[in-house]
Amino acid sequence: MDEGYFRIYDSKKLIAGYFDPDYGEIHAKENPEEIISSMLKNNDKILGGVIMVPLVKFGLFDTDLDTSISEVEQNVNRVTKHLQKWKNFLSQTNRHVHSIRISHTDQDMLTITFKVKFSKPTPLKKIKLMEEIFPTLDLLQKLGLV
Repeated sequence: MDEGYFRIYDSKKLIAGYFDPDYGEIHAKENPEEIISSMLKNNDKILGGVIMVPLVKFGLFDTDLDTSISEVEQNVNRVTKHLQKWKNFLSQTNRHVHSIRISHTDQDMLTITFKVKFSKPTPLKKIKLMEEIFPTLDLLQKLGLV
């Protein structure tokens, strides 16, 4: 748990993404950090949030890059195929609203953020949240997207 969001780890215990709960309309209120802290402490129930995971690593935007046209073409083709998989995932799961940004930790990588709606109001407990987001993460893994 960091600043109101949860880290998502892969099987190697490396950070694979983040889950940011939808705490409701707290940003307009005073002391949103205290409100979030209280919600977490009380295991308040939420209806969903957003997942942020890596979208694609280009393998091109490195300051030490020294490559050939063939290698650039291979990377572009790999990225194109990977983006097509993402387009299929977004379409099949009706996630037409999403956001793509440059990763804050790697300028050669883009991240994608999309909403997740829970099947029922879910307590702000790590294990309960994981039960709700697991099907999405499992699908992403099966499709080779994370």
